[in-house]
Amino acid sequence: MVRLATLLRRDAALRLYDAGSGLPVVFQHGLGGGEAQVAQTFPTGFRRVTLECRGHGGSSLGERRPFSFEMFADDVLAAADQAGLERFVAGGVSMGAAIALRLACRHPKRVSALVLVRPAWTFAAAPENMRPIAEVAELILQHDIDEARTLFAQSATATRLYREAPDNLSSLLGYFDRPDAKGFAQVLANIASDGPGVSERDVAGLAIPALVVGNAMDAVHPLSSAYTLAAAIPNATFAEVTPKAADSKKHFNELHAQITTFLQSHSKVRSLLPS
Repeated sequence: MVRLATLLRRDAALRLYDAGSGLPVVFQHGLGGGEAQVAQTFPTGFRRVTLECRGHGGSSLGERRPFSFEMFADDVLAAADQAGLERFVAGGVSMGAAIALRLACRHPKRVSALVLVRPAWTFAAAPENMRPIAEVAELILQHDIDEARTLFAQSATATRLYREAPDNLSSLLGYFDRPDAKGFAQVLANIASDGPGVSERDVAGLAIPALVVGNAMDAVHPLSSAYTLAAAIPNATFAEVTPKAADSKKHFNELHAQITTFLQSHSKVRSLLPS
């Protein structure tokens, strides 16, 4: 059963999903994603809370600018408060992984473990792998949608992704088809040029278990980013799964198995701790 709520911020109304029972996990979607992406990515058997970030899914863009990881992470923490979660596992895919990492570093008393799936950011803002998204955003903001789509389809970036990472290309082309493409392009531009705002030293100080999952054939979420974070977090477990571009069904089956095993182990350890 999925429970819906609205998180009211001073300038925005945000859609909040609360599903399942058991170990509480605040799990966030990627850039351009939403509840549907998370429901596909995250296994059943746990309590999963997901906030659709500003401009995503059923959440409004709000009035504050620019969009940032600080803004999104503050919204997510407020959603955890509204859901009554004092301490929780933080996780997410892509942008959601960066939000979770920021929460763990900024609010260590609130986060008991981390699940980082296909991370796209490590420590720097505007990493090179975000350039295709920045390119799409710039085209949408500067041209009408049909012209922007044509220009991108004919670009060297699209040609490269068609060969190397077709799943990334499909996602990027989807940005042109959004009914709110012009408004959402500002979200793309701001987030692609931002970062989670954590340092390697911050991450090295984390005293919680973490699961970091990556896959090959992914230019926007390079396997090297997953390697880097897994090496930097002291108690991290690294897992590589089948690329979604190679076999989507196998990708999600393996991903669910990795997350389930990690969370079951974490839940068991927590149950042995003194209350």
